[in-house]
Amino acid sequence: MPARHKPKDAAAGRGKPPLAGEALAVRKKRAAKILATLKKLYPDATCALHWSNPLELLIATILSAQCTDERVNMVTPTLFARYKTAAEYAAASPADIEAIIQSTGFFRNKARSIQAACRRIADQYAGKVPDTMEEILTLPGVARKTANVVLGTAYGRNEGIVVDTHVGRVAWRLGLTWTSRNTKDPIRTEQDLMQIIPRKDWTGFGHAMVLHGRYVCVARNPRCRDCKLAPFCPSALNLARPADGPGVRGDAD
Repeated sequence: MPARHKPKDAAAGRGKPPLAGEALAVRKKRAAKILATLKKLYPDATCALHWSNPLELLIATILSAQCTDERVNMVTPTLFARYKTAAEYAAASPADIEAIIQSTGFFRNKARSIQAACRRIADQYAGKVPDTMEEILTLPGVARKTANVVLGTAYGRNEGIVVDTHVGRVAWRLGLTWTSRNTKDPIRTEQDLMQIIPRKDWTGFGHAMVLHGRYVCVARNPRCRDCKLAPFCPSALNLARPADGPGVRGDAD
């Protein structure tokens, strides 16, 4: 079992990541064990957002920023029923879109991003959401997290690893990132993960990490004593309170 990391540093995501000096070859072997365990724990891991085509997934992912997937899934049926194509979103009244998505938070910014992205899709890509990283990143409001969700989930292309708040936190605690400055450093975290996780597993790994962060390795009072990844985790147990045990609920998001 890896040497334990200082609990305060690990919990707060301060200082150097756990096992920052671990040799790459050793880290890859540990990552392989973590990946194998995640596959057993979450064999059907996939995106929790509801969608039926790449455009719907793109829009749902934009809406999911600072919002729970559950809330997004409550909003999108009405949105998707009203607008079917990128051109229809682009031509819609901003106020109409805002009224539908208001409960997701930051609704004016999200409405602007949706319409700007759809306008470019309609004008530059014949109404089809781009299926390459280079092209999809040209869409307004789309960064690597959203791009990875759409490319990996809708198109089956492993171009990167989704790093949201859950993945950033879990990767840090597991010592799977060594260059990130904290748990909210998605660019460095993704770059590190891509070096130690086989490319064919990038999309599935991201989905499984999200689920693990949502229900087990939660932000406060993580369920280390119930965690199947504890044998490979330098932060395990140090983060749990003595009273924690089975039945502790995960984060809502």
